[in-house]
Amino acid sequence: MNKIKFLVVAFFFISFASFAQTNEQATKIGYANVEEILSKMPERASMQKELEVYGQKLQEQFASKETEYNTKLQAYQKGASTMDKVVREDKERELMNLEQSIQKFQYDAQMSIREKEQSLIQPVLVKIENAIKEVAKENGYLYILSEQAILEGPESGSINNLVFKKLGVDPTKQPAAAQQAQPQQQQPAAAKPATTTPAKKKK
Repeated sequence: MNKIKFLVVAFFFISFASFAQTNEQATKIGYANVEEILSKMPERASMQKELEVYGQKLQEQFASKETEYNTKLQAYQKGASTMDKVVREDKERELMNLEQSIQKFQYDAQMSIREKEQSLIQPVLVKIENAIKEVAKENGYLYILSEQAILEGPESGSINNLVFKKLGVDPTKQPAAAQQAQPQQQQPAAAKPATTTPAKKKK
Protein backbone atom coordinates (compact mmCIF):
# COMPACT_ATOMS: atom_id res chain seq x y z
CA MET A 1 0.00 0.00 0.00
CA ASN A 2 1.74 3.09 -1.23
CA LYS A 3 0.33 5.55 1.29
CA ILE A 4 0.96 3.53 4.43
CA LYS A 5 4.36 5.13 5.04
CA PHE A 6 2.80 8.59 5.05
CA LEU A 7 0.06 7.50 7.45
CA VAL A 8 2.56 5.88 9.80
CA VAL A 9 4.81 8.92 9.94
CA ALA A 10 1.85 11.23 10.50
CA PHE A 11 0.38 9.06 13.23
CA PHE A 12 3.61 8.45 15.11
CA PHE A 13 4.97 11.98 15.14
CA ILE A 14 4.40 11.95 18.90
CA SER A 15 6.51 12.41 22.00
CA PHE A 16 6.85 9.92 24.79
CA ALA A 17 7.69 12.66 27.25
CA SER A 18 5.06 11.31 29.63
CA PHE A 19 7.64 8.70 30.60
CA ALA A 20 10.11 11.33 31.75
CA GLN A 21 10.93 11.35 35.45
CA THR A 22 11.62 14.37 37.62
CA ASN A 23 14.70 12.82 39.26
CA GLU A 24 18.23 12.93 37.91
CA GLN A 25 18.38 9.40 36.51
CA ALA A 26 20.22 8.87 33.24
CA THR A 27 18.13 9.53 30.16
CA LYS A 28 17.36 6.30 28.30
CA ILE A 29 16.35 6.78 24.70
CA GLY A 30 15.23 4.13 22.24
CA TYR A 31 13.78 4.07 18.77
CA ALA A 32 11.28 2.00 16.83
CA ASN A 33 10.61 1.33 13.16
CA VAL A 34 6.82 1.45 13.15
CA GLU A 35 6.59 0.80 9.42
CA GLU A 36 8.51 -2.45 9.84
CA ILE A 37 6.37 -3.48 12.82
CA LEU A 38 3.22 -2.74 10.86
CA SER A 39 4.43 -4.86 7.94
CA LYS A 40 4.65 -7.90 10.23
CA MET A 41 1.27 -7.48 11.89
CA PRO A 42 -1.20 -10.34 11.22
CA GLU A 43 -3.97 -7.79 10.62
CA ARG A 44 -2.12 -6.60 7.54
CA ALA A 45 -3.41 -9.48 5.41
CA SER A 46 -7.10 -8.88 6.12
CA MET A 47 -6.59 -5.12 5.91
CA GLN A 48 -5.04 -5.41 2.46
CA LYS A 49 -7.72 -7.82 1.26
CA GLU A 50 -10.55 -5.56 2.44
CA LEU A 51 -8.96 -2.56 0.75
CA GLU A 52 -8.56 -4.47 -2.51
CA VAL A 53 -12.21 -5.57 -2.45
CA TYR A 54 -13.30 -2.00 -1.75
CA GLY A 55 -11.12 -0.66 -4.57
CA GLN A 56 -12.46 -3.30 -6.97
CA LYS A 57 -16.05 -2.21 -6.33
CA LEU A 58 -15.14 1.37 -7.14
CA GLN A 59 -13.28 0.21 -10.24
CA GLU A 60 -16.38 -1.62 -11.45
CA GLN A 61 -18.51 1.51 -10.99
CA PHE A 62 -15.90 3.52 -12.85
CA ALA A 63 -15.84 1.01 -15.72
CA SER A 64 -19.63 1.18 -15.98
CA LYS A 65 -19.56 4.97 -16.26
CA GLU A 66 -16.75 4.83 -18.80
CA THR A 67 -18.65 2.30 -20.92
CA GLU A 68 -21.77 4.46 -20.84
CA TYR A 69 -19.79 7.49 -21.95
CA ASN A 70 -17.95 5.72 -24.77
CA THR A 71 -21.18 4.15 -26.05
CA LYS A 72 -22.90 7.53 -26.22
CA LEU A 73 -19.82 9.16 -27.71
CA GLN A 74 -19.69 6.60 -30.53
CA ALA A 75 -23.40 7.07 -31.21
CA TYR A 76 -22.90 10.82 -31.34
CA GLN A 77 -19.94 10.58 -33.70
CA LYS A 78 -21.84 8.32 -36.08
CA GLY A 79 -24.97 10.45 -36.22
CA ALA A 80 -23.70 13.99 -35.62
CA SER A 81 -23.65 14.89 -39.31
CA THR A 82 -27.37 14.14 -39.69
CA MET A 83 -28.54 15.66 -36.39
CA ASP A 84 -30.45 18.89 -36.16
CA LYS A 85 -28.56 21.67 -34.42
CA VAL A 86 -30.70 21.50 -31.27
CA VAL A 87 -30.35 17.71 -30.98
CA ARG A 88 -26.63 17.81 -31.67
CA GLU A 89 -25.98 20.47 -29.03
CA ASP A 90 -28.10 18.56 -26.54
CA LYS A 91 -26.02 15.43 -27.14
CA GLU A 92 -22.82 17.44 -26.74
CA ARG A 93 -23.99 18.84 -23.41
CA GLU A 94 -24.92 15.33 -22.28
CA LEU A 95 -21.47 14.01 -23.18
CA MET A 96 -19.71 16.90 -21.48
CA ASN A 97 -21.76 16.34 -18.32
CA LEU A 98 -20.93 12.63 -18.38
CA GLU A 99 -17.24 13.37 -18.79
CA GLN A 100 -17.32 15.78 -15.86
CA SER A 101 -19.17 13.16 -13.83
CA ILE A 102 -16.46 10.59 -14.57
CA GLN A 103 -13.71 13.02 -13.59
CA LYS A 104 -15.50 13.81 -10.32
CA PHE A 105 -15.98 10.10 -9.64
CA GLN A 106 -12.25 9.51 -10.17
CA TYR A 107 -11.37 12.18 -7.63
CA ASP A 108 -14.01 11.08 -5.12
CA ALA A 109 -12.98 7.43 -5.48
CA GLN A 110 -9.34 8.25 -4.82
CA MET A 111 -10.26 10.19 -1.68
CA SER A 112 -12.58 7.41 -0.58
CA ILE A 113 -9.83 4.80 -0.92
CA ARG A 114 -7.47 6.95 1.13
CA GLU A 115 -10.08 7.37 3.85
CA LYS A 116 -10.84 3.65 3.81
CA GLU A 117 -7.15 2.82 4.10
CA GLN A 118 -6.75 5.20 7.01
CA SER A 119 -9.79 3.77 8.81
CA LEU A 120 -8.36 0.26 8.44
CA ILE A 121 -4.84 1.12 9.53
CA GLN A 122 -5.78 3.37 12.45
CA PRO A 123 -6.74 0.60 14.94
CA VAL A 124 -3.53 -1.29 14.13
CA LEU A 125 -1.42 1.83 14.67
CA VAL A 126 -3.14 2.42 18.01
CA LYS A 127 -2.33 -1.16 18.99
CA ILE A 128 1.33 -0.66 18.06
CA GLU A 129 1.47 2.68 19.87
CA ASN A 130 0.12 1.13 23.06
CA ALA A 131 2.68 -1.68 22.84
CA ILE A 132 5.49 0.85 22.41
CA LYS A 133 4.31 2.78 25.45
CA GLU A 134 4.19 -0.38 27.55
CA VAL A 135 7.66 -1.45 26.41
CA ALA A 136 9.03 2.02 27.17
CA LYS A 137 7.52 2.04 30.64
CA GLU A 138 8.60 -1.51 31.51
CA ASN A 139 12.17 -0.98 30.31
CA GLY A 140 12.78 2.50 31.66
CA TYR A 141 12.90 4.39 28.38
CA LEU A 142 12.22 8.10 28.77
CA TYR A 143 11.81 8.71 25.06
CA ILE A 144 11.02 6.53 22.06
CA LEU A 145 11.85 8.09 18.70
CA SER A 146 10.95 7.12 15.17
CA GLU A 147 13.80 5.25 13.49
CA GLN A 148 13.16 7.25 10.31
CA ALA A 149 14.19 10.39 12.22
CA ILE A 150 17.47 8.89 13.50
CA LEU A 151 20.52 9.81 11.41
CA GLU A 152 22.93 7.81 13.56
CA GLY A 153 22.45 5.56 16.55
CA PRO A 154 23.41 2.21 18.08
CA GLU A 155 21.55 -0.87 16.91
CA SER A 156 20.98 -1.72 20.56
CA GLY A 157 18.70 1.30 20.79
CA SER A 158 16.02 -0.38 18.69
CA ILE A 159 13.04 -1.68 20.67
CA ASN A 160 11.44 -3.42 17.69
CA ASN A 161 12.01 -6.92 19.07
CA LEU A 162 10.60 -5.92 22.45
CA VAL A 163 7.52 -4.52 20.73
CA PHE A 164 7.11 -7.67 18.62
CA LYS A 165 7.28 -9.75 21.80
CA LYS A 166 4.72 -7.53 23.52
CA LEU A 167 2.39 -7.88 20.53
CA GLY A 168 2.95 -11.64 20.28
CA VAL A 169 4.24 -11.29 16.72
CA ASP A 170 7.02 -13.40 15.23
CA PRO A 171 9.05 -10.96 13.07
CA THR A 172 10.61 -13.83 11.11
CA LYS A 173 7.25 -14.74 9.62
CA GLN A 174 5.53 -12.81 6.87
CA PRO A 175 1.76 -12.14 7.01
CA ALA A 176 -0.24 -14.42 4.70
CA ALA A 177 -0.86 -11.71 2.10
CA ALA A 178 2.84 -10.88 1.90
CA GLN A 179 3.73 -14.49 1.11
CA GLN A 180 1.71 -14.38 -2.11
CA ALA A 181 2.17 -12.29 -5.22
CA GLN A 182 0.20 -9.18 -4.45
CA PRO A 183 -2.18 -8.01 -7.21
CA GLN A 184 -2.10 -4.38 -8.11
CA GLN A 185 -4.54 -2.40 -6.04
CA GLN A 186 -7.41 -1.06 -8.10
CA GLN A 187 -7.81 2.70 -7.87
CA PRO A 188 -10.20 4.35 -10.32
CA ALA A 189 -8.34 7.63 -9.98
CA ALA A 190 -5.14 6.06 -11.26
CA ALA A 191 -6.56 5.42 -14.71
CA LYS A 192 -8.11 8.05 -16.92
CA PRO A 193 -11.04 7.16 -19.14
CA ALA A 194 -10.58 7.12 -22.88
CA THR A 195 -12.78 10.15 -23.25
CA THR A 196 -12.79 12.81 -25.91
CA THR A 197 -15.01 15.82 -25.63
CA PRO A 198 -16.99 16.07 -28.86
CA ALA A 199 -15.85 18.85 -31.10
CA LYS A 200 -18.37 21.50 -31.95
CA LYS A 201 -19.67 21.11 -35.50
CA LYS A 202 -18.98 24.16 -37.59
CA LYS A 203 -22.08 26.12 -38.38
